[in-house]
Amino acid sequence: MRFRVIQNAGREGVALSRDGKHWRAVYRDEAAFPGFPDDFIQAGHVGVEKAAAALEGGATVADIEALGCLPPFRKAGKILCVGLNYAAHVKESGMQTPSHPTVFARFNTGLVGHGAALVKPKSSDQFDYESELAVIIGKRARHVGEADALVYVAGYSIFNDGSIRDVQLRTTQWTIGKNFDGTGGFGPDFVTADELPPGCETLRMQGRFNGEVVQNTLLSDMIFNVRALVSMLSESMTLEPGDVIITGTPSGVGLSFKPPKLLKAGDVFEIEIEKIGVLRNPVVAEA
Repeated sequence: MRFRVIQNAGREGVALSRDGKHWRAVYRDEAAFPGFPDDFIQAGHVGVEKAAAALEGGATVADIEALGCLPPFRKAGKILCVGLNYAAHVKESGMQTPSHPTVFARFNTGLVGHGAALVKPKSSDQFDYESELAVIIGKRARHVGEADALVYVAGYSIFNDGSIRDVQLRTTQWTIGKNFDGTGGFGPDFVTADELPPGCETLRMQGRFNGEVVQNTLLSDMIFNVRALVSMLSESMTLEPGDVIITGTPSGVGLSFKPPKLLKAGDVFEIEIEKIGVLRNPVVAEA
């Protein structure tokens, strides 16, 4: 199953597809509305199934791409991002391979949905893209072993961890440079884990800068895979339903090119992950 948070003429709703082609939707102002993914994920698998049942009774969507799209999760208690999680990206960054995940936080206020504009801030010309797999936690997790870690994953999505490089690299703490308003793309769909290979490891991810493939990797190339990340993060904190883990970007970020390929107004960046979909965002300049 896949869920998409939609917007149509000022109305917000949720659409469901079981085949990725045919969609049904229920809007917030309708009696059958099951809540947003942030809401129904709180009841875990049971909540997801109940939401799907309610949405199957909704109206048919003629063209899902004609509707506005919001991030699938907008109230995540934790958005935990992993840096330096692909060996080739570590090399191009000139850093050492980490023995433990490098983790920083993103916040909901900086996110936009599929099709919405990413905002290049007026204070910097170093707005970079990062293609990433997003992991959605569906069950409370604490001290979870790797062997059981995927039981706690409800599904997956796509994330563009847009980064303001000069701000990010001013200090060893990356949080400020990763949280400018309108710099994180998220979506379009929340795809349940049963639709995908375990940990998404056999899937390919591409990042395309104005149509040019600049990032291209198998997700199995992660240094710390989904199992490891869920397990290691749950050692220090309780992961709650609706929390999001952003798993890191492969080589080919804009700053690595000579000259750099950095985002500016008029550019378009797309991220495609097999079986999950395509996240596409144009870029505008901050007003």
